[in-house]
Amino acid sequence: MIKKTLRAVLPEKLVGKEKTVVPLVRLHGVIGQGSRFNSALNLANVEERLETAFKMKKAPLVALSINSPGGSPVQSHLIYKRIRQLASEHSKQVLVFVEDVAASGGYFIALAGDEIIVDASSVVGSIGVVSAGFGFEGLIEKIGVERRVYTAGTKKATLDPFQPENAEDVAHLKGLQKELHAHFIGIVKERRARSLADDADVFNGLFWSGSKGVELGLADKLGSLYEELHARFGEDVKLKEIEAKSSWFASLLSSGRTVPSLEAAAVHMPAAVLAAAEERSHWQRFGL
Repeated sequence: MIKKTLRAVLPEKLVGKEKTVVPLVRLHGVIGQGSRFNSALNLANVEERLETAFKMKKAPLVALSINSPGGSPVQSHLIYKRIRQLASEHSKQVLVFVEDVAASGGYFIALAGDEIIVDASSVVGSIGVVSAGFGFEGLIEKIGVERRVYTAGTKKATLDPFQPENAEDVAHLKGLQKELHAHFIGIVKERRARSLADDADVFNGLFWSGSKGVELGLADKLGSLYEELHARFGEDVKLKEIEAKSSWFASLLSSGRTVPSLEAAAVHMPAAVLAAAEERSHWQRFGL
């Protein structure tokens, strides 16, 4: 408080120039609802941090660090919309910095940036929609298990993995994917209109290096967080990371509650392993 008062009445050379402070929000992880076994990137988890960053009145802009292989299209869109709403409300520019990957839903969120800055080896793009599953009908027949399904609604068991694939159900799924894909493409064209290359391959689901992404207009330039901020505001720029709340484990320890028994942990282990494997599969698709 005293320093602020002195700055108001004394020459700058006597009290020193006030540093430019830039808030940073890290949006890292697979996008989705998450579970008790794994965290996820979703609006509920990041909204408070985003609001805090945009409410910093003296900050010239808000920096977002993105590292996500994608996930839920709904949560991707919700985070994207909230960022744009806050940017409009507070008249703030948004700089997005891509770390390892901003693909699929991760790239959707990156589109909220007024500029997207990538590393040459970042992975960007994957503008498409994918659904995947398994067919177990042959397996249950082989091991002598009978599948019994009762529904109210003739299509309620659509794409049941324990029943033979139905062409009509697949056509319905593909129609839904086409609709979601068109929405994704529309957002890309709207946000990247000034630089997007006239290349149909941009929207076919492929992913690209950061260098190629710049060439295709999916990103603006190569660079890094500190490099860009120093170029804009000088060496004295200060980065203020908006931290997430403590993890559930830290909360558990601080609350004094006992850690679950080994027996209880063993019961939940299969679900935890499956959750970890599913999360890992998202990253492995991009070689990470």
